[in-house]
Amino acid sequence: FLFASYVLIVHATDYANHRTEMASNYWMGDKSQQNNDWFGQQQQQQQQANLGWNNFDYSQGPQPPQQEAPAAPDYYSQFNNYNAPAANNYGGNMFIPSTAPTAGGASSAAYGDDDIENEPPLLEELGINFSHIKEKTMVVLNPVGATSVDVIADQDLAGPLVFCLMFGAALLLHGKMQFGFIYGVGMLGCVGMYMLMNLMAGDISTISFTCTASVLGYCLLPMSILSMLSAVLSFKGAIGYGISLLAVFWCSFSASKLFVTALSLDHQRLLVAYPCALLYAVFALLAIF
Repeated sequence: FLFASYVLIVHATDYANHRTEMASNYWMGDKSQQNNDWFGQQQQQQQQANLGWNNFDYSQGPQPPQQEAPAAPDYYSQFNNYNAPAANNYGGNMFIPSTAPTAGGASSAAYGDDDIENEPPLLEELGINFSHIKEKTMVVLNPVGATSVDVIADQDLAGPLVFCLMFGAALLLHGKMQFGFIYGVGMLGCVGMYMLMNLMAGDISTISFTCTASVLGYCLLPMSILSMLSAVLSFKGAIGYGISLLAVFWCSFSASKLFVTALSLDHQRLLVAYPCALLYAVFALLAIF
């Protein structure tokens, strides 16, 4: 029994050593085989590179570099960029304007900041000049005084509008709502006088429509005074008609003076005063009756 046990132990030990040796030989052989395959791949790539270098044709001259085709857009990365949360760059200066360089290279105080100190007045931007309004008003009130061409050529409509409203407000004191007649007659008169003055001046000089309206509007001041007086006093008599004729003469005389000065029609003042008298006579009728 002891001998049989010894034989079995010896055979089992030999069998185990044999299996261990076979396993070690297998793994060592596989590793060497992998190393041999990697080395063979390196040699094959080196041979292909040398083959391409040796087969280069020098007779064709330099070849332009080949541009690689643009890579296809990566829609997945773009989608991730769109969905990525935006960085919060707000620093609390939302209402503080940023500085921007000027034309000379220096940075201004703020982009879009206007020079408020050098801005013209609002009335000047609207074309309202109180000095010219005062001079024109004094020319109408004093028809025999001297005047300049620059003041007449000023196409100011603020004064005429004030005098027309004054005339209409005086008619309201009579219980008459005549603003439509005032503006209608005034517009027709301005168009007619504009055409007539340009025909009479010929090629010497011309006058604009706004300048014509400005002159006729300023010369309506005596008629506005007549309308205010008629609200208090009755002009339906010989004295009233005489005062009305005096107001019409005053208006037409002042308007003819301004037109003659502007168009240099020194010897045609009576011809200019006649249509002006017809126009202001209509306003006199509105004021009296």
